[in-house]
Amino acid sequence: MSERTPLIVGNWKLHASHLEAIQMVQKLSYRLDPDDYDRVEVVVAPPFTALRSVQLVIEQDHMRIGLGAQNVFWEGSGAYTGEVSAPMLAKLAVRHVIVGHSERRRHFGETDETVRKRVEAVLAAEMRPIVCVGETLEEREAGKAEEVVVAQVRGALAGLDREAVMSSSIAYEPVWAIGTGRTALPDDAALICGAVRGTVRELTDGEAAESVRVLYGGSVSAGNIKDFMAKRDVDGALVGGASLDPDKFAAIVRYRM
Repeated sequence: MSERTPLIVGNWKLHASHLEAIQMVQKLSYRLDPDDYDRVEVVVAPPFTALRSVQLVIEQDHMRIGLGAQNVFWEGSGAYTGEVSAPMLAKLAVRHVIVGHSERRRHFGETDETVRKRVEAVLAAEMRPIVCVGETLEEREAGKAEEVVVAQVRGALAGLDREAVMSSSIAYEPVWAIGTGRTALPDDAALICGAVRGTVRELTDGEAAESVRVLYGGSVSAGNIKDFMAKRDVDGALVGGASLDPDKFAAIVRYRM
Protein backbone atom coordinates (compact mmCIF):
# COMPACT_ATOMS: atom_id res chain seq x y z
CA MET A 1 0.00 0.00 0.00
CA SER A 2 1.30 3.46 -0.91
CA GLU A 3 1.56 6.19 1.69
CA ARG A 4 -1.43 8.42 1.03
CA THR A 5 -1.50 11.68 2.97
CA PRO A 6 -5.01 12.09 4.42
CA LEU A 7 -7.02 14.88 2.79
CA ILE A 8 -9.67 16.67 4.84
CA VAL A 9 -11.76 19.24 3.00
CA GLY A 10 -14.23 21.71 4.46
CA ASN A 11 -17.08 22.39 2.02
CA TRP A 12 -18.68 25.61 3.26
CA LYS A 13 -21.47 25.44 0.68
CA LEU A 14 -23.74 28.53 0.62
CA HIS A 15 -22.44 30.00 3.85
CA ALA A 16 -20.19 32.91 4.84
CA SER A 17 -19.69 36.37 3.38
CA HIS A 18 -16.12 37.22 2.47
CA LEU A 19 -15.68 38.92 5.86
CA GLU A 20 -17.04 35.92 7.74
CA ALA A 21 -14.86 33.61 5.63
CA ILE A 22 -11.73 35.52 6.65
CA GLN A 23 -12.62 35.08 10.31
CA MET A 24 -13.38 31.39 9.84
CA VAL A 25 -10.08 30.54 8.19
CA GLN A 26 -8.13 32.61 10.72
CA LYS A 27 -9.82 30.87 13.63
CA LEU A 28 -9.13 27.49 12.05
CA SER A 29 -5.45 28.30 11.60
CA TYR A 30 -5.17 29.33 15.27
CA ARG A 31 -6.46 25.91 16.32
CA LEU A 32 -4.04 23.85 14.22
CA ASP A 33 -0.37 23.16 14.94
CA PRO A 34 2.50 22.48 12.52
CA ASP A 35 2.33 18.74 13.17
CA ASP A 36 -1.34 18.72 12.15
CA TYR A 37 -0.34 19.94 8.69
CA ASP A 38 2.48 17.40 8.58
CA ARG A 39 -0.04 14.58 9.06
CA VAL A 40 -3.02 15.87 7.07
CA GLU A 41 -3.60 18.04 4.01
CA VAL A 42 -6.22 20.60 5.04
CA VAL A 43 -8.41 22.39 2.47
CA VAL A 44 -11.30 24.82 2.80
CA ALA A 45 -13.77 25.52 -0.02
CA PRO A 46 -15.56 28.85 0.52
CA PRO A 47 -18.24 30.29 -1.78
CA PHE A 48 -16.96 31.97 -4.96
CA THR A 49 -17.46 35.46 -3.49
CA ALA A 50 -15.04 34.69 -0.65
CA LEU A 51 -12.26 32.99 -2.61
CA ARG A 52 -10.12 36.08 -3.17
CA SER A 53 -10.39 37.21 0.46
CA VAL A 54 -9.50 33.77 1.78
CA GLN A 55 -6.64 33.46 -0.72
CA LEU A 56 -5.13 36.72 0.51
CA VAL A 57 -5.35 35.89 4.20
CA ILE A 58 -3.86 32.43 3.60
CA GLU A 59 -0.94 33.96 1.71
CA GLN A 60 -0.39 36.95 3.99
CA ASP A 61 -0.49 34.86 7.17
CA HIS A 62 1.56 32.02 5.60
CA MET A 63 -1.11 29.46 6.44
CA ARG A 64 -0.66 25.87 5.37
CA ILE A 65 -4.32 25.60 4.49
CA GLY A 66 -5.18 24.81 0.88
CA LEU A 67 -7.83 26.70 -1.03
CA GLY A 68 -10.62 24.84 -2.77
CA ALA A 69 -13.60 25.78 -4.91
CA GLN A 70 -17.05 24.22 -4.81
CA ASN A 71 -17.76 24.06 -8.53
CA VAL A 72 -16.47 25.09 -11.96
CA PHE A 73 -17.75 25.45 -15.52
CA TRP A 74 -16.06 23.47 -18.27
CA GLU A 75 -15.56 26.27 -20.80
CA GLY A 76 -12.62 28.63 -20.36
CA SER A 77 -14.52 31.73 -21.45
CA GLY A 78 -17.55 32.82 -23.45
CA ALA A 79 -21.17 33.87 -23.20
CA TYR A 80 -22.01 31.85 -20.09
CA THR A 81 -23.57 34.33 -17.68
CA GLY A 82 -23.05 33.46 -14.06
CA GLU A 83 -20.42 30.76 -14.59
CA VAL A 84 -16.83 30.58 -13.30
CA SER A 85 -14.05 28.96 -15.33
CA ALA A 86 -11.12 26.81 -14.28
CA PRO A 87 -8.50 29.37 -15.45
CA MET A 88 -10.22 31.98 -13.26
CA LEU A 89 -9.97 29.71 -10.23
CA ALA A 90 -6.35 28.82 -10.96
CA LYS A 91 -5.43 32.52 -10.90
CA LEU A 92 -6.79 32.63 -7.33
CA ALA A 93 -4.35 29.90 -6.27
CA VAL A 94 -7.13 27.35 -5.93
CA ARG A 95 -5.63 23.86 -5.59
CA HIS A 96 -8.70 21.62 -5.43
CA VAL A 97 -12.13 21.85 -7.04
CA ILE A 98 -15.16 19.90 -5.87
CA VAL A 99 -16.92 18.43 -8.89
CA GLY A 100 -20.28 16.68 -9.19
CA HIS A 101 -21.51 17.11 -5.62
CA SER A 102 -24.86 15.39 -5.20
CA GLU A 103 -26.50 18.72 -4.36
CA ARG A 104 -25.47 19.97 -7.79
CA ARG A 105 -26.63 16.78 -9.44
CA ARG A 106 -29.99 17.04 -7.67
CA HIS A 107 -30.68 20.79 -7.80
CA PHE A 108 -28.87 21.82 -10.99
CA GLY A 109 -29.18 18.80 -13.23
CA GLU A 110 -25.53 17.79 -13.44
CA THR A 111 -24.91 14.45 -15.12
CA ASP A 112 -22.00 12.06 -15.39
CA GLU A 113 -21.16 13.71 -18.72
CA THR A 114 -21.06 17.26 -17.39
CA VAL A 115 -19.11 16.06 -14.36
CA ARG A 116 -16.49 14.55 -16.68
CA LYS A 117 -16.23 17.80 -18.64
CA ARG A 118 -15.67 19.69 -15.41
CA VAL A 119 -13.00 17.20 -14.33
CA GLU A 120 -11.17 17.71 -17.62
CA ALA A 121 -11.32 21.50 -17.24
CA VAL A 122 -9.92 21.35 -13.71
CA LEU A 123 -7.04 19.12 -14.79
CA ALA A 124 -6.29 21.28 -17.83
CA ALA A 125 -5.86 24.26 -15.49
CA GLU A 126 -3.42 22.21 -13.36
CA MET A 127 -5.72 21.93 -10.36
CA ARG A 128 -6.95 18.76 -8.68
CA PRO A 129 -10.59 17.62 -8.93
CA ILE A 130 -12.42 16.11 -5.99
CA VAL A 131 -15.01 13.99 -7.77
CA CYS A 132 -18.15 13.32 -5.72
CA VAL A 133 -20.08 10.08 -6.10
CA GLY A 134 -22.85 8.51 -4.05
CA GLU A 135 -26.17 6.70 -4.06
CA THR A 136 -29.63 7.79 -2.94
CA LEU A 137 -31.49 6.02 -0.14
CA GLU A 138 -33.75 4.35 -2.69
CA GLU A 139 -30.75 3.02 -4.60
CA ARG A 140 -29.16 1.70 -1.43
CA GLU A 141 -32.35 -0.01 -0.29
CA ALA A 142 -32.60 -1.61 -3.74
CA GLY A 143 -29.11 -3.05 -3.30
CA LYS A 144 -27.65 -0.87 -6.05
CA ALA A 145 -25.26 1.33 -4.04
CA GLU A 146 -22.06 -0.16 -5.42
CA GLU A 147 -23.43 -0.35 -8.96
CA VAL A 148 -24.44 3.32 -8.93
CA VAL A 149 -21.17 4.54 -7.46
CA VAL A 150 -19.01 2.50 -9.83
CA ALA A 151 -20.96 3.87 -12.81
CA GLN A 152 -20.44 7.43 -11.56
CA VAL A 153 -16.70 6.86 -11.14
CA ARG A 154 -16.45 5.42 -14.64
CA GLY A 155 -18.43 8.31 -16.06
CA ALA A 156 -16.30 10.95 -14.36
CA LEU A 157 -12.95 9.41 -15.31
CA ALA A 158 -13.83 8.19 -18.81
CA GLY A 159 -11.08 8.93 -21.30
CA LEU A 160 -8.60 10.32 -18.76
CA ASP A 161 -5.04 9.12 -18.92
CA ARG A 162 -3.24 7.55 -15.98
CA GLU A 163 -1.56 10.76 -14.80
CA ALA A 164 -4.87 12.64 -14.84
CA VAL A 165 -6.56 9.96 -12.76
CA MET A 166 -3.68 10.01 -10.27
CA SER A 167 -4.16 13.78 -9.88
CA SER A 168 -7.78 13.29 -8.85
CA SER A 169 -9.44 12.46 -5.55
CA ILE A 170 -12.82 10.77 -5.23
CA ALA A 171 -15.28 11.53 -2.45
CA TYR A 172 -17.88 8.91 -1.63
CA GLU A 173 -20.89 10.73 -0.18
CA PRO A 174 -24.07 8.70 0.19
CA VAL A 175 -26.78 11.21 -0.70
CA TRP A 176 -28.98 10.16 2.21
CA ALA A 177 -26.21 11.02 4.71
CA ILE A 178 -25.50 14.58 3.56
CA GLY A 179 -26.66 17.12 6.11
CA THR A 180 -29.04 14.66 7.76
CA GLY A 181 -27.03 13.61 10.78
CA ARG A 182 -27.10 10.04 9.45
CA THR A 183 -23.86 8.38 8.44
CA ALA A 184 -22.93 5.21 6.65
CA LEU A 185 -21.51 2.56 8.93
CA PRO A 186 -17.71 2.56 8.65
CA ASP A 187 -17.74 -0.98 7.23
CA ASP A 188 -20.31 0.00 4.60
CA ALA A 189 -18.34 3.12 3.67
CA ALA A 190 -15.15 1.06 3.45
CA LEU A 191 -16.86 -1.43 1.13
CA ILE A 192 -17.90 1.31 -1.31
CA CYS A 193 -14.56 3.12 -1.06
CA GLY A 194 -12.88 -0.18 -1.85
CA ALA A 195 -15.11 -0.54 -4.91
CA VAL A 196 -14.10 2.97 -5.97
CA ARG A 197 -10.42 2.07 -5.73
CA GLY A 198 -11.06 -1.18 -7.57
CA THR A 199 -12.72 0.74 -10.39
CA VAL A 200 -9.72 3.06 -10.63
CA ARG A 201 -7.51 -0.04 -10.81
CA GLU A 202 -9.57 -1.40 -13.70
CA LEU A 203 -9.35 1.91 -15.54
CA THR A 204 -5.60 2.37 -14.96
CA ASP A 205 -3.37 0.04 -12.95
CA GLY A 206 -2.54 -0.95 -9.40
CA GLU A 207 -0.02 1.81 -8.76
CA ALA A 208 -2.44 4.52 -9.85
CA ALA A 209 -5.24 3.00 -7.79
CA GLU A 210 -3.06 2.97 -4.69
CA SER A 211 -2.14 6.63 -5.13
CA VAL A 212 -5.68 8.01 -5.55
CA ARG A 213 -7.19 9.35 -2.36
CA VAL A 214 -10.74 8.22 -1.62
CA LEU A 215 -12.63 10.36 0.88
CA TYR A 216 -15.80 9.75 2.85
CA GLY A 217 -18.42 12.46 3.27
CA GLY A 218 -21.81 12.62 4.93
CA SER A 219 -22.34 14.04 8.44
CA VAL A 220 -18.66 13.64 9.35
CA SER A 221 -17.85 14.71 12.91
CA ALA A 222 -15.06 14.62 15.46
CA GLY A 223 -16.90 11.72 17.03
CA ASN A 224 -16.85 9.45 13.98
CA ILE A 225 -13.83 10.53 11.88
CA LYS A 226 -11.50 8.06 13.58
CA ASP A 227 -13.78 5.12 12.75
CA PHE A 228 -13.74 6.01 9.07
CA MET A 229 -10.02 6.78 8.92
CA ALA A 230 -9.27 3.36 10.42
CA LYS A 231 -10.44 1.77 7.17
CA ARG A 232 -7.77 0.96 4.60
CA ASP A 233 -9.50 2.55 1.62
CA VAL A 234 -10.65 5.75 3.37
CA ASP A 235 -8.06 8.49 2.99
CA GLY A 236 -9.86 11.52 4.37
CA ALA A 237 -13.16 13.32 4.55
CA LEU A 238 -15.28 15.86 2.73
CA VAL A 239 -16.86 17.74 5.62
CA GLY A 240 -19.99 19.85 5.31
CA GLY A 241 -21.76 21.38 8.31
CA ALA A 242 -19.01 20.66 10.84
CA SER A 243 -16.49 22.60 8.73
CA LEU A 244 -18.38 25.85 9.41
CA ASP A 245 -17.32 25.70 13.07
CA PRO A 246 -13.53 26.12 13.37
CA ASP A 247 -13.46 24.22 16.65
CA LYS A 248 -15.35 21.24 15.25
CA PHE A 249 -13.40 21.21 12.00
CA ALA A 250 -10.06 21.46 13.81
CA ALA A 251 -11.08 18.52 16.00
CA ILE A 252 -11.74 16.47 12.86
CA VAL A 253 -8.36 17.41 11.39
CA ARG A 254 -6.62 16.58 14.66
CA TYR A 255 -7.98 13.05 14.98
CA ARG A 256 -5.50 10.48 16.19
CA MET A 257 -5.59 6.74 15.53
